[in-house]
Amino acid sequence: MTLGRLERSKASAPMADINVTPMVDVMLVLVVIFIITAPLLASAIRLDLPRAEGASPGDPPRFVSVAVDRGGQAFLEERPVTPAELAQALRQVGAEHPDTEVQLRADESVPYGRVVEVMGLAQQAGLGRIAFVAEAPAPGAAENATATGASR
Repeated sequence: MTLGRLERSKASAPMADINVTPMVDVMLVLVVIFIITAPLLASAIRLDLPRAEGASPGDPPRFVSVAVDRGGQAFLEERPVTPAELAQALRQVGAEHPDTEVQLRADESVPYGRVVEVMGLAQQAGLGRIAFVAEAPAPGAAENATATGASR
């Protein structure tokens, strides 16, 4: 009686080739996306501007630094000034360059009224661009402030 063969048939070998079809599909999609978006990225208008004697390259933005310490003392470009001197200096800057920016640095303990006075002097001098300068908080300071604020 023969029950069958005892030898095993050889199993097929594992496929060792990489299927590149999905990779090619992804690459073609990326190429199409880049072809569509490239003109949008370079949307600058090209102009051949005429040449003129009075034309000059844009001047860098001008600014004047005004600081107010915790005692209320005003400083113009790191030099202490009285309110009258500050008003006169701001009027002079405003007359020469009305687009000058006033960078206002005030100590956090300065009363709001004093800061408004300095802003008013700048406005009266014709300087409407006022920037408030502040420091970035130290790393972890926000967590400490939250913890102390929550415990009060």
